[in-house]
Amino acid sequence: MSMGNTRMLTVVLAGLAMVGPFAIDTYLPSFFNIGQDFDVGQEVVQQTLSAYLFAYAIMALFHGTISDTFGRRPVIFASLWLFIIGTIGAIFAPTFGVLLFCRVIQGMSAGAGVIIGQAIVRDKFSGAVAQKMMANIMMVFGLAPAIAPIIGGYISTHLSWRAVFAFLLLFSIVVLVAAWKALPESLPQSQRQPLHLKTIIGNYITAIKHPQFLIGTLAFGLVFSGLALYISAAPYFIMRILHLPETAFAWLFIPLISGMMIGSWINGRFANKISSDTLLISGFVVMAVGMVFNIAYNSLFTAAIPWAVFPVFLYSLGMSLVIPCMMLKTLEIFPQMKGLASSMMSFVQMFLFALVSGAVAPLLFESALKIAIGVAVSVLLSALLWFYGVHHKVRK
Repeated sequence: MSMGNTRMLTVVLAGLAMVGPFAIDTYLPSFFNIGQDFDVGQEVVQQTLSAYLFAYAIMALFHGTISDTFGRRPVIFASLWLFIIGTIGAIFAPTFGVLLFCRVIQGMSAGAGVIIGQAIVRDKFSGAVAQKMMANIMMVFGLAPAIAPIIGGYISTHLSWRAVFAFLLLFSIVVLVAAWKALPESLPQSQRQPLHLKTIIGNYITAIKHPQFLIGTLAFGLVFSGLALYISAAPYFIMRILHLPETAFAWLFIPLISGMMIGSWINGRFANKISSDTLLISGFVVMAVGMVFNIAYNSLFTAAIPWAVFPVFLYSLGMSLVIPCMMLKTLEIFPQMKGLASSMMSFVQMFLFALVSGAVAPLLFESALKIAIGVAVSVLLSALLWFYGVHHKVRK
């Protein structure tokens, strides 16, 4: 594949991966407006996020597996069309119940791009090249959470929360057209797996029973849980803890995404020069430093800009160093079932994301210190699982 085609593929795959986070982050500044419009409390509005995430997690089990049978392109396009339908429904939702249902439709379809995109990378690349490709996709993809809440805040303030979903509709159509023109089919007919329910269930049981894969998948999901906590707590963190307006989400998301993009650049730049184990250890050390600072700062001072968000930068920097390495090492355990393995990893990641959003975050919303402790616990659990459950067994 030529350099130009590789760059175009990176952009298209990143665009597909951006659909999911755009559907989360763009409407976060609209939480209070949605509550006022439908006359429901914020704990009820929070369920539009949790319902989306649970639907995303459940369907994550099927996107990759279905693409192993029918090919990558057909499943991606079917999912994009379903996302468009759900988004149109959200724009015109007459009741909160309809909005909640449309968010479920969005969640069912939004994950196909990133899940199948991971499988496409593994179809076409391997080793350090695949690691660099994953890092480059993550670097471009990182733009989504950075700009989405900023765009959403201004649209919600100057227009309405429904206009935010109209923006999502436009974005998804642009991604659909770009994928139609530039996304290749990476899975030849000869390599596709038959769609037998018994075989699929058996493959999932095989994956679940593999200790290294299961522990690696849990570690992968847990390292994202801190991100889930920051995102789901964003409206409270920005407006209630830092006392900033709904147009000020950039104070949280720019440090968050700057760290992700810098870490992804480092990962891609040094994939051929530094071992993945070194990058993993470095990433966890950076996250640990950020979490210690975060807890110490919030124990001694009242949260304020810029120190309240500096640890967010360190956390996302470290996270983006470890994610491509963890992902590739875990996917390589099942080289003949890359779609299924990617689906399983995404399911666990998004299930934990939904669990944190719906059950854990509301318990920590009102305190910057509690949020800091929550993120630190997720990082610690991820590190323990990875180094003592996966890395240690590999070395043995």
